[in-house]
Amino acid sequence: MEPRITLTVTDGIADVRLARPDKLNALDPAMFAGIIDAIAQLGATPGLRCVVLSGEGRGFCAGLDMASMANAGSGTDLAVRTHGVANDYQQVAWGWRMLAVPVIAAVHGMAFGGGLQIASGADIRIAAPGTRFSVMELKWGIVPDMAGYALWRRCVRDDVLRELIYTAREFDAAEAQALGFVTRIADDPHQEAMALAKAIAGRNPHAIRAAKRLTNQDGDAAAILAAESDEQAALLRTPNQIEAVMANMQKRAPTFTD
Repeated sequence: MEPRITLTVTDGIADVRLARPDKLNALDPAMFAGIIDAIAQLGATPGLRCVVLSGEGRGFCAGLDMASMANAGSGTDLAVRTHGVANDYQQVAWGWRMLAVPVIAAVHGMAFGGGLQIASGADIRIAAPGTRFSVMELKWGIVPDMAGYALWRRCVRDDVLRELIYTAREFDAAEAQALGFVTRIADDPHQEAMALAKAIAGRNPHAIRAAKRLTNQDGDAAAILAAESDEQAALLRTPNQIEAVMANMQKRAPTFTD
């Protein structure tokens, strides 16, 4: 069997690709396992600064491969938490959000059902013009259950999300951006994502990770304010923070350490 995921890391930037182009990167058991393994591998990769997630071929991901998943899902206990708060099916999307470094999804062609949920796990989503999207699960008589509800509640208005879930209708990249599913549109989303990843990789890696933790923070205002203070106190006067100041003052590229 061909690997379902390709992963390379260059200068701290991981280029991760769904690699089942003959099936529009549809999700079968091997794809689920490959994504989970990739997230675990990246979590243990020293010097990692940013991740770009994309799909090979004509689309990002067409969602579940219903034929291959029909038998695989029988007897599966969805209540079992295999990765912290998530089960295996949720981990392929939620895992990107919990990865310590920023993740940028470069989306083209289509992102349907589980594919949209995987893209939604990224911190930032860049889509090609004309990309098609759908919260497709109701078409198959099921609900989104790959972390979509947890991920979308921060970016999509509640009544809009309900309409899209209940109808399973398709919408294009322009509407996806207007609704909050997409950060921005670019003719070459992968190239744009790699350029953005390079810019992020040039910042203090400890501050970037702290910023992601804060952005993921839940709770009331008091908890968030306290978390801000804790993260800032941990950064101030550290070697990387001092290097960021000195590099700006001396108008040179910074040299950070992990």
